Amino acid sequence: MAIRLTGKLICATDEQAALVREYLPEHIRLSRAEPGCLEFEVDHQGSMIWSVDERFADRPSFEAHQTRTKASAWGQMTADIAREYEISET
Repeated sequence: MAIRLTGKLICATDEQAALVREYLPEHIRLSRAEPGCLEFEVDHQGSMIWSVDERFADRPSFEAHQTRTKASAWGQMTADIAREYEISET
């Protein structure tokens, strides 16, 4: 069963938004190259908000993505940015 994550990345400061703009392109590239990644979209919705839509083939590929993300430069540099996500099985 596929796993879908949807929601928002919400920056509180211009500095946080600058970090997203700097680190997001590489995060997207690496995520889309992961085994089991079916869809990975992050769209800028305004100066401080990005919408996120991810879909992975199964729970193991989604969990591998989460593990890689937390250990990456993206995960470390954006750890303090608010996230409002919903995860569902499709």
